[in-house]
This record gives sequence, C-alpha cells and structure tokens, in this order.
Amino acid sequence: MTQALKKILLIDDDPFFLKILTDNFRESGFIVFNANDGIEGVKNYLEELPDVVISDLVMPRMGGVSTCMEIGRLAGDHPPVIILLTTMVHGAPREHEVPEMGAKIHIPKSTSPVDIVIIVEQLLERRKYQQS
Repeated sequence: MTQALKKILLIDDDPFFLKILTDNFRESGFIVFNANDGIEGVKNYLEELPDVVISDLVMPRMGGVSTCMEIGRLAGDHPPVIILLTTMVHGAPREHEVPEMGAKIHIPKSTSPVDIVIIVEQLLERRKYQQS
C-alpha cells in the first residue's frame, strides 16, 4: 500500500538550519517547500497548500507569530498542522488546546532535526485518525 507523500513548508531565515531541516524531511519522504521569511511563507502556503507548516519565531519582514496567524486565517476550516519553532520554549515540545502565538505546537529550536521529523509524523498520524 502506497501512502501519499506529505507536503511541508519550512519557514526560517537561517539558511543553514533550513537546509538541515529540509534534508531531514526529504530523507523521510516529505515534499519540502522553503521560505526565508513570513511574507514568502504565506505566499508559498497559498501556492502549495502543505499539510504542515513549521515557522521560526523571529524573522525579518514578517515574524513567526504573524505568519502562523495569517496562514491559520487563510486556511479556514482545513488548517495545516502549524508549528512554531522557537528559542523561547525550553525542554519538551508543547501542545496547546487553542493556538498560542498562532500555533498549537511549540517546539524548542534546540530540538534535533530527526526528533522534529518524528514529532511531525506523529502529529500527522494522530490527525489522520481524528479525521476518520
């Protein structure tokens, strides 16, 4: 049984971090789209309609909070999994009942890229079961 490839949009102004995350998600079978700031991220979201959006918190032109909130607004009743990657959260990733700063999931930027991929895969699996 072949599973459809999942699309992910990674938004971060750090090219090195973006490359590392991109490589890890591609190795795990994701179709990856990138953006260097929130304005580009919102544009790419509208063009690609990814299943997951991961945004850095602090970026030029449009920060992560505004980016996540705008994508959530544009998505309407069918939002992607929106994750905010931040240095403000320490320890384990946090999930919120209601979006905080535009995202239900906050992951510390210090989390290893492999662990971020695993978290995203688990969130997508859970969403699949919640929708069925």
